[in-house]
Amino acid sequence: MIPFSVLDLAPITEGSNPTETFARSLDLARHAERLGYRRYWLAEHHNMPGIASAATAVLIGYVAGGTSTIRVGAGGIMLPNHAPLQVAEQFGTLASLYPGRIDLGLGRAPGTDHATARALRRYFDSADAFPQDVGELLAYFEPAAPGQPVRAVPGAGIDVPVWLLGSSLFGARLAAALGLPFAFASHFAPDAMDDALAIYRRDFRPSVRLQRPHAMLGINVVAASDDAEARRLFTTQQQSFVNLRRGRPGLIPPPIDDIEAFWTPTEKFGVEQALACAVVGGEATVREGLAAFVARHRPDELMITTNVFDHVARCRSYEIAARVRDVLT
Repeated sequence: MIPFSVLDLAPITEGSNPTETFARSLDLARHAERLGYRRYWLAEHHNMPGIASAATAVLIGYVAGGTSTIRVGAGGIMLPNHAPLQVAEQFGTLASLYPGRIDLGLGRAPGTDHATARALRRYFDSADAFPQDVGELLAYFEPAAPGQPVRAVPGAGIDVPVWLLGSSLFGARLAAALGLPFAFASHFAPDAMDDALAIYRRDFRPSVRLQRPHAMLGINVVAASDDAEARRLFTTQQQSFVNLRRGRPGLIPPPIDDIEAFWTPTEKFGVEQALACAVVGGEATVREGLAAFVARHRPDELMITTNVFDHVARCRSYEIAARVRDVLT
């Protein structure tokens, strides 16, 4: 059985607020734990009115503290926004509080715009130093050597699984060279997925952290009682993508009955390209779609994101997806 995991953007829906969002995230994490999902990851975004996971490590601690067995982690921490030492300290702390349950996924993009990057006191060109920053961060998790001038406390000598995230060939090459697990952002940027997987698997070099390549793919899944209802629920994410492209990101909108009246043909084309890795429908449709996706790409894990407006419908979608997981071979 291929493991399924959850990617949560901590959506702030229209008429809601961050406090309610965090309560729903914890409820969903507990639901996913009961359903046998392997991981529950949260993503770092800044200056996005509809995403409440900017303080990602803080939210990871909240979710981990409210669950018992599911792995909780970052999908990911955008390393250009942070000093590697601080990330090592944060995740060393989390791993000390919740041993064996914390994951650290690292991304190269800043996860925001130029103005916000400046407000974070970091800069886009720091992404050029990403390989060096990853190496520095990994070194902080090694046991401290005698006389080492700077060490992560806690962090040194603590086992924190580190993943590289990517939506291009760069991340695949770096993950292969460093011998790290690789998560591809196919749920919103699928164009380079096949090439990235091929490069990662071909060029992978075993390391002390990982002996063979391990690839996880992101996929949008919206499952409901029937295909029509699922397609309606999916209009929430479609609207959000259009609003972002229009330069008007906002709170997460409720679904609408006629998406064709909402977007232009050009916008529709762009959104359908970005969300090409999506399985939307009733249980039979989702089973067929996920089986085809797994058969074609052979991921080691799937990271499922379900961005719908209604919390009950979101939980129900993950429940249906878990039933599908249990019959996939």
